[in-house]
Amino acid sequence: MSVIKLSPAFKDYIWGGTRLRDDFGKDCDFDRIAESWELSCHKDGSSVVSDGPFSGMTLTEYIEKKGKSVLGENCRKFADFPVLIKLIDAKDDLSVQVHPDNEYAMKVEGEYGKTEMWYVVDCDPGASLLYGFSHNISKEEFAARINDNTLLEVTNSVPVHKGDVFFIRAGTLHAIGKGMLIAEIQQNSNTTYRIYDYGRVGKDGRPRELHVEKAKDVTSLCPAEPYPSSPEEQHDGYTSKLLSSCEYFTTKLLSVETKAALEADNTSFHSLLVLDGEGQVSCDGATPFKKGDSIFIDASTGKYEITGKATIMLTTV
Repeated sequence: MSVIKLSPAFKDYIWGGTRLRDDFGKDCDFDRIAESWELSCHKDGSSVVSDGPFSGMTLTEYIEKKGKSVLGENCRKFADFPVLIKLIDAKDDLSVQVHPDNEYAMKVEGEYGKTEMWYVVDCDPGASLLYGFSHNISKEEFAARINDNTLLEVTNSVPVHKGDVFFIRAGTLHAIGKGMLIAEIQQNSNTTYRIYDYGRVGKDGRPRELHVEKAKDVTSLCPAEPYPSSPEEQHDGYTSKLLSSCEYFTTKLLSVETKAALEADNTSFHSLLVLDGEGQVSCDGATPFKKGDSIFIDASTGKYEITGKATIMLTTV
């Protein structure tokens, strides 16, 4: 079996809502579901195989059982599984934060840094996010504004709309705003340096930890670089649009009207995250899917076909 469905790990951070349960059918008892980790081999929350002979295994165990060849040739350069894919329901504002690059994170945290991409699945009217600075600032000004709570005066607030894409390079100051539902493709890392948190307290009633000194080390004190948009490509039965491509992941948005003939060759596994619709994946049998499902297809599976009407995020390495 080379096509498996995955069930996610869940996180109930204080800014989360209920849309992942209400709109995406996620089976979780948390009062709020901030994140579902749809494709994850991370120690802080692993995806689990939900069907077939490998049911109940973590994705890490599945890979160990079948061998790393299921990941493909492009993953050989990585010591660990390279990506983590999430759905994020931001009912409230996330903290202002930054992620380190690989060199700093490996040295200080013992894991990868984090470059990531956000795709806005849905958002409330008037929603916005924080993306870099409005202009270049010095390290001294950065430190002073953190101390006197005026950092937001020099950050770049961006209005968002359904379908927007943001590429967040390591070192870019950022914050997801309230009222947004996001699909996030990122490096396999859980290292976040929180700089400003609106004075909120955690479950223990205390202010949540800030990581100001580390943030000073890694933050790019300048406007974020715009990321180029790619045109939509027409295919037989579907369209595809490249959302982002970097050394860690390549992600496309597939809008399937009737069918999509695809191929998982020996270079990479395929991750399918169903953002809307329903249908099935056919390859030595049929795997039905619906909105919210996450499907992993082994590298070297060969040709397969998606039939139905659906919006699907396809990620490869």
